[in-house]
Amino acid sequence: MHAFLIIGNNGGDLKNEAEKLAKKLQAKILEFPLVKIEDVRSLNSLIRLSLTETTLVVSENIHEATTEALSAFLKNLEEPQENLYFALTAPTARKVLPTVVSRCQIIKIKSQNQEIKDEDLIKQFLNATIGQRLAFFDKIRDRDEAISLVENLIFYLHEKGELANMEILLKTLTGLKANGNVNLQLTNLAINYDLIKQNHA
Repeated sequence: MHAFLIIGNNGGDLKNEAEKLAKKLQAKILEFPLVKIEDVRSLNSLIRLSLTETTLVVSENIHEATTEALSAFLKNLEEPQENLYFALTAPTARKVLPTVVSRCQIIKIKSQNQEIKDEDLIKQFLNATIGQRLAFFDKIRDRDEAISLVENLIFYLHEKGELANMEILLKTLTGLKANGNVNLQLTNLAINYDLIKQNHA
């Protein structure tokens, strides 16, 4: 994996995680802001040069990048150079393009209590029958809560390498962010996820 998305709310923790990642990769850090498409073009011009050292490009607050910039940046994730890595940071993945999220290894920084709570909800969903999932989702009316749950499912399954259901999860996340009906989006996820699970059993 040549790209990492570090999620968290503490800027210092995010920076420390990027530094730890660079040390693990034995790479030098190159901090490079990516907000506008002009930034992406400047980065592309730079990385076209032959890199003599393994390099980790760190772009903080990637959620502030324009859709145009992220779309242009995607090619770097789809066709990575051998000695070039990317570390993107954001407080949440909600404003990051799902196509960018899906091409990154997720590193989520949060409190231990929150990690336990989120993982319990995820396991409850994954182990439920379709009827139980529908009942589980029926209690969720808040859009932010729905987005957070789907994001956590994406992160959890991505880390486990279980990608069979990633397409329906990303589709649901996109629909929720586009102000699609919360109940309808979650109902479709409960039904289609179950079908995909059966097809891959």
